Amino acid sequence: MAAPYENVPPANLEGKYMAIIVCWLLGNGCLVSWNSMLTIGDYYSDLFPKYHSARVLTLVYQPFALGTLAILAYHEAKINTRRRNLFGYILFFISSFLVLVLDLATSGKGGLGTFIGICAISGAFGVADAHVQGGMVGDLSFMRPEFIQSFLAGLAASGALTSALRLITKAAFESTKDGLRKGALLFFAISTFFELLCVLLYAFAFPKLAIVKYYRSKAASEGSKTVTADLAAGGIQTLPQQEAEEDPKQLERLSNKELLFQNIDYALDMFLIYVLTLSIFPGFLSEDTGSHSLGAWYALVLIAMYNAWDLIGRYIPLLKFLKLESRKGLMIAILSRFLLIPAFYFTAKYGDQGWMILLTSFLGLTNGYLTVCVLTSAPKGYKGPEQNALGNLLVLFLLGGIFAGVTLDWLWLIGKGWTLFVWPSACPILLSPLTAHLVTWICSLLVCK
Repeated sequence: MAAPYENVPPANLEGKYMAIIVCWLLGNGCLVSWNSMLTIGDYYSDLFPKYHSARVLTLVYQPFALGTLAILAYHEAKINTRRRNLFGYILFFISSFLVLVLDLATSGKGGLGTFIGICAISGAFGVADAHVQGGMVGDLSFMRPEFIQSFLAGLAASGALTSALRLITKAAFESTKDGLRKGALLFFAISTFFELLCVLLYAFAFPKLAIVKYYRSKAASEGSKTVTADLAAGGIQTLPQQEAEEDPKQLERLSNKELLFQNIDYALDMFLIYVLTLSIFPGFLSEDTGSHSLGAWYALVLIAMYNAWDLIGRYIPLLKFLKLESRKGLMIAILSRFLLIPAFYFTAKYGDQGWMILLTSFLGLTNGYLTVCVLTSAPKGYKGPEQNALGNLLVLFLLGGIFAGVTLDWLWLIGKGWTLFVWPSACPILLSPLTAHLVTWICSLLVCK
């Protein structure tokens, strides 16, 4: 069966705005569960006061996400994207439901066993994120830039919406018995429902949109094997390969190594954006900003401001005259963000809460803006299969930056009673031989293919 959209210009295809909405919802579902776990950090801090839950849960999450995505990025050309993304969203759904089950089974009691269970679920979120975020960014990289921008905006929206909901639930339940727990349970009940919605949207709605079928058909005609199942779900069983038979070079693609070397600056951009952001957010903002007039609300307000401005920043590149596409300009802007580290340090030590809220807002704004600029600029000029591979590689470096950032975040504790044992006890992942092997293995995957 021939691809029905083969000769139709993208502008004339139906479903563009519906696809943008679905991408936004799917992006939201990619992080809503994890953001819910971060946003109820005050509940876990109360439940596990000795374990630095905001930092530990993030540190547990990242090795699973990074290691899984390294494997998936290496094999991306052979992986069924539909099965990969559905597995990720289903795992998000099951893990979110297990948070509810664990809390109800333990009657909201703390302890080491419960904390280990929460950490295990955090690791499952990491595995799910590696499947969905890399898979979706790779898939959307060969479609319209608006789609990937909408998906990235959805990622940020999950943080903004969970922060807003957390402020509401805290105000509603603050004076009631077990108020923190009731708010936390409500959070994960909503997350569980939303993840189920994402499973249904990706399985039945997204592959049937005309514009999505057009771009997937185009990618398949250029040699992509990852879209076959999604095309079948959209009613396209086979694709003609007449042009490929006439010109075999049409199916040739750059290797992962070649793509990485051609885009090493973009890869470093993604790494540096997130190593800076995660060295400050959420651990430093949750524990190290001192006491202020907002009291218990202070950390929640900071996290809410970060998430809100991160979301705003992801929409700014839609205005073409504000979008930064210069590779050199992007690198300069990203490196200049590291001035925020001394700014946060001195503001926490000497400034008031107004300056800290301003800095946090700027951190979120630049994080969202630069992420969208890089991920929408990098895939231009490549074939569909190459764009898919490049999307996976850039997300791998993004997660690598997050992993490095949450590890370096522990350095803020030096001088606060952790000087002598912060490295051996709090950062075993950074120093262990296992991490050295993990980093070496990931690098070898990237350059060997």
